[in-house]
Amino acid sequence: MPHTDPPPSGQPDPERAERIHAQLTAPGAPFAVVRGERGTLEYADGPRTLREFVETTWAFGDTPFLIAGERRYSYGEFFAAASALAVRLNERYGLRPGDRAVVAMRNLPEWQIAFWAAQLAGLIAVPLNAWWTEDEFTYALDDCEPGVLLVDGERMNRVAGWARRAGARVVVFQREGQLSDGVSIERYEDFPAPDPLAAPPDVEPRPEDDATILYTAGTTGRPRGAVATHLAQAGAALDARYRAAASALERGGIPGMGAAPVIPVTLPFSRLAAFADFYGAMAAGGTLVLTEAGMGTGTDTEGAGDTEGAEGMAYSIDATPVTELRIVALSGSGDPLPDGATGELWLRGQPLLRGYWRDPDATAEAFSGGWFRTGDLAVRREGRVTVVGRAQASGRP
Repeated sequence: MPHTDPPPSGQPDPERAERIHAQLTAPGAPFAVVRGERGTLEYADGPRTLREFVETTWAFGDTPFLIAGERRYSYGEFFAAASALAVRLNERYGLRPGDRAVVAMRNLPEWQIAFWAAQLAGLIAVPLNAWWTEDEFTYALDDCEPGVLLVDGERMNRVAGWARRAGARVVVFQREGQLSDGVSIERYEDFPAPDPLAAPPDVEPRPEDDATILYTAGTTGRPRGAVATHLAQAGAALDARYRAAASALERGGIPGMGAAPVIPVTLPFSRLAAFADFYGAMAAGGTLVLTEAGMGTGTDTEGAGDTEGAEGMAYSIDATPVTELRIVALSGSGDPLPDGATGELWLRGQPLLRGYWRDPDATAEAFSGGWFRTGDLAVRREGRVTVVGRAQASGRP
């Protein structure tokens, strides 16, 4: 792929960034973009499901995938462990595509194994905030009704009561001592060692199938389960590849020819913002390094109150190749405002949510003609969109 020299000043060059964008997204280019059947932008090539995405990582073999202190997983070891757990979820537990699998643990290597096992089994992964109280867990569990809970020992007592009442299976990671009576619990450490040659279950999720439910903190009331399809999450993973390629060209390099990234993890894996980190590492055969902050080695108060944003803080946002931005009047007409005018930020494109779990009213309120009404106030100046606050009239999370 041809590349251009970086600007000598080292300063951002909008025109050059636009040329790189056009180079990467033109017809026949690695990140070519088309308008899909739903009228939204989509990548023309690449994985269409998270299962397809994670299966590509098997080729990285002995390359380090995740480092946590003295513990190290290669891509081959990680994929074998995720495949073995996926087979167990499918064959031993009888879970089928569309069933939910809750992942509730701090940033352990097993979080990644559990999440991707759910994807390999065709299940809907539901990552929950590890620092929630028992009441908060109970609310989300009642809402999503999982068929299995994949939790660490620290979360066991907070979900055991719900699992007992619902008759749900529980796999507990890094748990010592007595297990809760009356709950169908197995220790992950007691499972047979993964067979590196064993295949994952023979299931094929469709792009339009749901892949994840992420409970957002929101601004009012209980959290809502934001649902993303496989196509949306695959789009987010491809966004990570695109950013890496664009960054290489910005530096005057050739995409894919540099060293694989080493990414320190500081956010909880359950946070939406953390997905970009592990998608970015996995897309390039990079390595995730769990820091002490990311591993949550302190008390349970460390992650309390995690939200996807902070009230009153301004930040800039860039459209990806398959995400369109629009700033509209608060009246909700949907007509774009001119540059410099503040209005509500609307988004549409491949990586966006399809709606809220079992909440058609909230879905109808938040989506309009394929656009997601974020409830954020934003302004566009010289092509740059900055979020400046929340639209007070909006009741959306």
